[in-house]
Amino acid sequence: MIKIGQYNTLEVVKLVDFGVFLYGGEDIGNILLPKNSVPAGTQLGDELNVFIYFDSQDDIIATTTEPLVQVGEFAKLRVVGVSSFGAFVDWGLVKDLLVPFSEQRRKLEEGDNVMLRVYTDKASGRIVGSTKFNRFLDNTPADYTVDQEVKVVIIEITDLGYKVAIENEHSGLIFKTESFGKLFVGKKLKAFVKELRPDGKISLSLQKAGRGKVDDLSEKVLKSLERKGGFMPLSDKSSPDEIFEAFRTSKATFKKTIGGLYKQGLIEITREGIQLKDND
Repeated sequence: MIKIGQYNTLEVVKLVDFGVFLYGGEDIGNILLPKNSVPAGTQLGDELNVFIYFDSQDDIIATTTEPLVQVGEFAKLRVVGVSSFGAFVDWGLVKDLLVPFSEQRRKLEEGDNVMLRVYTDKASGRIVGSTKFNRFLDNTPADYTVDQEVKVVIIEITDLGYKVAIENEHSGLIFKTESFGKLFVGKKLKAFVKELRPDGKISLSLQKAGRGKVDDLSEKVLKSLERKGGFMPLSDKSSPDEIFEAFRTSKATFKKTIGGLYKQGLIEITREGIQLKDND
């Protein structure tokens, strides 16, 4: 069955001057792939991976142009126009994507960059966007495991950290102490499940938990201290950005590491930073 708003692999069944027709099944029939999207050398019987959507006449059409987002996914897109129906965003295709007024958390204006989810409207069958994306996230307990690697996209920044959509299905949170690097709404990245709470909430980390990670960082910290004459102006009070710039790690992992080095009697932690301990 054809998935509208997503990629489909379809067979070429007819060649015409203005493109090729692909077989879309008994319900839909043949689908046009316009000439400007047809790969060179395409022949009858070839199978092409194409994106299926509605053109400006609301006819089902195929394209080999890659959209910025598919149905079921989240993305940050730019508003390129507003009409009596709603706002239109650029999603990388000739026909812009409609965000109806009823699906806007706030009134959108041309030039806005907004986070939204793309879905198929059941009433009209059309592909539309919604900035009311929380309703698309499943709040039932997810079938993930601790330390499992998942794909996430940042959908909102809160006082606690970065709210993400996990695998486009579940809501999760990367606490500020677990974050590092340049993070922003719309960024896609991999993360690791840190905790699965009974209420269904999921916390994540940008690094996989494990003793090995801390041991590796411990060695890096000690070597850095030796190179810098035994002192470094970093501590558990430093900002996540400062820690990331120095060691490419999260503040939480750094705090755990220097805490371990302190307990081993290898460093001293002062208000100004950390100091190699003189054990002579």
